[in-house]
Amino acid sequence: MVEVANLKSEKLSSTLWHLLSSPISTTITAAVRHLHLQGVKRNMNRQELIEALAAKTDNTKAGADRNVAALIEIITATLKKGDSISLVGFGSFEVRKRAARVGRNPKTGAELKIKASKVPAFKAGATLKAAVNGVKK
Repeated sequence: MVEVANLKSEKLSSTLWHLLSSPISTTITAAVRHLHLQGVKRNMNRQELIEALAAKTDNTKAGADRNVAALIEIITATLKKGDSISLVGFGSFEVRKRAARVGRNPKTGAELKIKASKVPAFKAGATLKAAVNGVKK
């Protein structure tokens, strides 16, 4: 606790001081939220997506979980068939073909053949791009 006391003398915000002095079970979650509010980048995981979807649609978490699972299954099955999905304004999911090529083992420098493959890809739509860049479209 000495380290925390030293931090307070460095004029930490009252919110951060409260986070550091609260029980550890809530500190981690609250600290992550605090850092997110301060502009620190982080990734939303599946559980957070489910919670956000449930809150946005006034649905239960179980219902939102089923919806997320169904969406992932539909996208996967469609791409597996080689088809694409276009959501106007949001973007497109598609399968792109990668040609066979010669690569190098970074450790030994030896050449190796890389087989041709298909990779899933997402191309953002104009509305999504505008939203990310803070431009009203």
